Amino acid sequence: MSTLYQRDAAAIAGIEKLRFFPLEVTSGHGSTLVTPDGRELLDLSATWTASGLGHGHPAIVEAVSRAVRTAPGSGGLSAVHPDSVGLAEDLLALVPGSGERRVYLGHAGSDANDVALRACRHASGKRTVIAFEHSYHGGVGVAMGVSGVHVDAGTPADPDAVFLAYPNPFRPSGADVTDDVTRCLEQAEAHLSSGSAACLIVEPILSDGGLVVPPDGFLARLQELCTQHGVPMICDEVKMGLGRPGTLHAFEHDGITPDIVTFGKVLGGGLPLSAAVGPAEILDDPPAAALLTTAGNPVCTAAGRAVLATIVGDGLAERAATVGARLADGLRALAGSPGAEHIGDVRGRGLAIGLELVDPQTGDRDPRLAAQVVYRAWELGAVVYYVGGNVLEITPPLVLTEAEADRAVEILGAAIADAAGGRVDTEEVARYAGW
Repeated sequence: MSTLYQRDAAAIAGIEKLRFFPLEVTSGHGSTLVTPDGRELLDLSATWTASGLGHGHPAIVEAVSRAVRTAPGSGGLSAVHPDSVGLAEDLLALVPGSGERRVYLGHAGSDANDVALRACRHASGKRTVIAFEHSYHGGVGVAMGVSGVHVDAGTPADPDAVFLAYPNPFRPSGADVTDDVTRCLEQAEAHLSSGSAACLIVEPILSDGGLVVPPDGFLARLQELCTQHGVPMICDEVKMGLGRPGTLHAFEHDGITPDIVTFGKVLGGGLPLSAAVGPAEILDDPPAAALLTTAGNPVCTAAGRAVLATIVGDGLAERAATVGARLADGLRALAGSPGAEHIGDVRGRGLAIGLELVDPQTGDRDPRLAAQVVYRAWELGAVVYYVGGNVLEITPPLVLTEAEADRAVEILGAAIADAAGGRVDTEEVARYAGW
C-alpha cells in the first residue's frame, strides 16, 4: 500500500468509499488520468460520467477561472447573479417542455431528484412514488429511499414507494421481454389509477442497476399512462443524459417530453452542480423548502454554462454516437478471442456501453470475473468500473477519440483474457470490494 493510500485509509471516512483497485491520481488531461508516478491511464468511467468533458477542458478552465476571480458571493439563496439565472435560462432553452417552467439548481443529482420528488408530493398532496427495482436516484432523503440499488443493499425503502421491474431484454424474467414490458405497464397502470401516486421516476437507461437499455417505445408507453392519469413523470438524466447516449437527452430516443427532467454529474464538468427542470406549479412552492446555501454559486454555474455550450457547440452528442458505435463494435468483434466466451452481451447507446460478463456454461452473472477484469484493466492502463454486479460500465469522456476507443477495446480484451485465464491476483482483488 502506497503512502498516499495509507493516508487515505487513516483520514477519509469509509462510508464514502467505493473502491475497485488502488487508484491514485494527481492530474488529468482529456480522457487521460495521471498517477503520482507519471503513469497515464485511459479513463473509461469519466468519474461515473461526472467528468463528462474529460479533464482540464479549456472551456471549463476559462469559465471557472473567470468566476473565481470575480465571484459575487457564494450562492443564489438570497441573491441573483448572471450565471445562475443564465444557466437556468440555458436549460429551459435546451430541455423541451410547455407552459410556465422553472429550474431548481443544486449540488448533485441526489438533491435534484430528492427535491423533485418532494415537490411532486407537496403539489399533489399524494405520497406514492412509483420507481423501479435496481434503480439509482441518489444517496439522500426520498431519492435514496426510492433507489432500488440502495434498497437492495439494505437501506430502508421509502414507506410510500412502490417498485416495478425494469424490462431487461438480455435477461427477461419470462420467455420474452415483451411479456415483461406488458407486465410492467399493467402494474404501473394499477398504481397510477389508484389515485395515490404523486409521481413516477424512471431512468431512460438503468445505469447502476446494470446499464440496462429498455426496449424501444417503453418510455413512450409509460409516459402515455402517466399522462392519462395526470401523474407527472420524472426522467432522471443525471448519468445518461446531456450528449452521452448520442442525443442531447436520453429520453429523445422514444420521442417523449417528460414533465420533469433532472440533471447532474456532467452538468458541472467535474464540479458539484445539478438541476431539475419542470412545471412552475410544482417547483415554485413552498418557498424556501429546498435550501442549500451554496447552490447556484457563481463558480459551478459558470462551469455548467460552459459545459452546455461545449456539448452543443462542439457537437459532442453526434461525436458520442460515432465514437460510441466504433467502441461497441470493437467490443463485439472480440468474439472468438481468448476469454470472449465470457462476454454475454454488449449493449448501450452512444458512449454509454455495458459489457455483461457471464459464466459461459450457464449464462449466469459472473461478479467474481467482473471484479478481476476491472482490476486487471487498471493494471493494463484503463479505469473502468462494474455495475449490477457483473456489467462493465463503459462511460468515457465525451471527448474520447477514435484512437482511444480502439485502445480501450485492446485493453478490455486483454483484461478479460487475463482474468478468464487465471492471471489475476484474486487475493489482491478481494481487498477492493467495489459495490
